[in-house]
Formats: sequence, structure tokens, C-alpha cells
Amino acid sequence: MTDTPALHRNRSRATATADGLFLHAAAQDEFQDRLDMVNKSFTSAAVVTGFPDFWGAHFGTAKIVSDKETLDLTPASHDLILHAMSLHWANDPVGQLIQCRRALCPDGLFIAASFGGDTLQELRRVLGEAEIAVTGGLSPRIAPMPELRDLGGLLQRAGFALPVADTATLTVEYRDIWHLMRDLRAMGETNALTARLRRPTRRAVFEHAQNLYARHFAAPSGRLQASFELQVLTGWAPDASQPQPLRPGSAQKRLADALGTPEKPLRD
Repeated sequence: MTDTPALHRNRSRATATADGLFLHAAAQDEFQDRLDMVNKSFTSAAVVTGFPDFWGAHFGTAKIVSDKETLDLTPASHDLILHAMSLHWANDPVGQLIQCRRALCPDGLFIAASFGGDTLQELRRVLGEAEIAVTGGLSPRIAPMPELRDLGGLLQRAGFALPVADTATLTVEYRDIWHLMRDLRAMGETNALTARLRRPTRRAVFEHAQNLYARHFAAPSGRLQASFELQVLTGWAPDASQPQPLRPGSAQKRLADALGTPEKPLRD
């Protein structure tokens, strides 16, 4: 799915400033919020990322690991692993999760932040409609991203205990579609799909997309709204000290009694 050399080129042209990586800053805040809620000290952290300078500055004592298909992680060597804003580009996301799980010590914590399926939904729609109208065809432009309901299952498949997946959508306003695309270039998030169009897109496509965007997704201010869905995954390496679910059928009281409602049998 992902053309890795193209992804690296896009990232090398990214603007590693507060303006260019403001969504990474939002992800860093999400990480810190979750770490603040954990009553535990971490002494051997690792951060998996495609932007080592940014994340190294925020987690100076952590090992910074490139988000290659094979991660430079030693089994059972870390008590905290953060996967920072690159899981949506992984050709094998489950493999990334499994490698992080194996690199955790027992009762180690894993947190990942990446873009979800509603990211750039407005741009995806208007570019698709515009390209069909102008050229009669359609080419891949925005990477497919996972839905939140699938992510908990991925954590379980990877062997994590106590999995949690949640999401927050950030809405950003732009002057026009070209302003949005300049921002995506500054983030290193432009098209790196293997099946992408390999020739320049006709300007008429973008002009038509701009008109559609302004018609359907304009904010009250008149600027264009763009959605970025930030998905956060949390899981623990299994350990005997963690809470364990009860066996099915081991309950001592009925749910109806706890809720104070009459129990009605179902019809055959």
C-alpha cells in the first residue's frame, strides 16, 4: 500500500516546526494525559516514529526507533513504548503492534497515536468528485485508515491485555484547498500510496474541488473545514498482577437485582 521511499521523501520535505507538526504536538498531549493517569514510573521507554527530532525533544531519555517494517526493538527490554503518528502508513499495522508487544516487559505499557478513518473526509470526497467530473477517472489520493471499532481487535490479536481504543476529531480551518495541501506537505502527509497517480494532476481538478469544498464544507467564517481524526490505542503486556476477568457463569447475583428491574423471560 505505502511506497516507503516516497514516504521518506515527503517526510524529508516536512517543516519540523510548531506550524508543520501541530498534530504531532496534539498527539504528544494525548500521550502525556494518559501517562499522568498511570500510577507507575517508567525507566526504559522507546518511541517509534518517522520524526525523530520532534519526538526526541519531548522524550529525551527514550530510545527513538525508526518506524521501519522491522523495528529496532529488543524483546522484553522496555516498560513503555509509544508509537507516534506513523501507524497509519504501516503496510503491516498488526505486525507493528506485535513487535511492540514483544519488546515490552511484563506489565509494560503501549500507547499509539495515529490518524483514523475520518481524517480528511472532506478532501477525500471533493477530490474524488472533482476528478471523476473532470477526467472521468479516479486515482488513490488519501491513504485508507482504520476505523475505531477495528482497533481494539487488533490490540487483542497482538496479545495486549486491557486494550482501549478511543478517538478525538480535530477540526482545522483553511483559506482554500491549496492552503490545506501546503499544510499537508509541511506535515509530511502528502500522497505516498504505491497506486498513486504518477503524473501531475490537472489544475482544473483542484479548481473544481475547491468549488465543491467551499459549497459543502465551509465554516461560518467562510474558510474551509478539514477534519483530522486522532486515534489513540492503549494496551499492556500481560502480567499476573493485572485484573483478570471472571469466568463466564461465575456471577453470584443477577443483573436484574443490581438494576432493580423485574426479569422477563424471552419468548421461544
